[in-house]
Amino acid sequence: MSLNIIPPPTLVEEKITTTPLNPEKAKFSKRFRGYLPVVVDIETSGFDPSRNAMLEIAAVIPVMDENGRLSIQETHSAHVVPFPGARLDESALAFNKIDPYHPFRFALEEKAALERIFHAVRAAVKRNGCTKAILVGHNPAFDLGFLNAAVARTGLKRNPFHPFSSFDTATLCGLAYGQTVLAKAALAAGLPWDSQEAHSAAYDAEQTARLFCGIVNRWEDLVEATAR
Repeated sequence: MSLNIIPPPTLVEEKITTTPLNPEKAKFSKRFRGYLPVVVDIETSGFDPSRNAMLEIAAVIPVMDENGRLSIQETHSAHVVPFPGARLDESALAFNKIDPYHPFRFALEEKAALERIFHAVRAAVKRNGCTKAILVGHNPAFDLGFLNAAVARTGLKRNPFHPFSSFDTATLCGLAYGQTVLAKAALAAGLPWDSQEAHSAAYDAEQTARLFCGIVNRWEDLVEATAR
């Protein structure tokens, strides 16, 4: 069984905690009603958030330049140990090619993994003058359901994400490119797609982030062109 190793994001976290706030460029607080869009992908052992385990989680935080254009700033990710009693569906593991108990995963317990991701997201929310993060995902109901279930299971109190609102890149890609499948949408947008890397949380989250940033940027271009 193949294995995608996600290195610990310690160096990235150290970098972001020292990034100064530039009020002239911190426009996220106005662009999305005070929400910071954070792209999330979660790989799991099935489809039931209450019974199946979260096995990988990745969060991609964008940055906005002085012209209102988005790009990827940083990616945070973790392998996750299945919670006690979790159901591990063989079909799901065959699909995402994850061995939940492989020693080289260097997986964290569910609470520690969430704390790692949430720490980075809260820092970005504060840095950009936003009030909360909003989950961006490809069919985000799936990811948000697993995220909320894990938060409830671990008893974490400082979840930076809105509990039910989200941005769906499947819908946005259907509008912009006529494609709703992530791989097909990426190719339609002119992005490369590596089927060997796909279904790792970090890869899928970064590809989704590129699509989201590209669509937002195209919209900004259309708005500017219309205003001329």
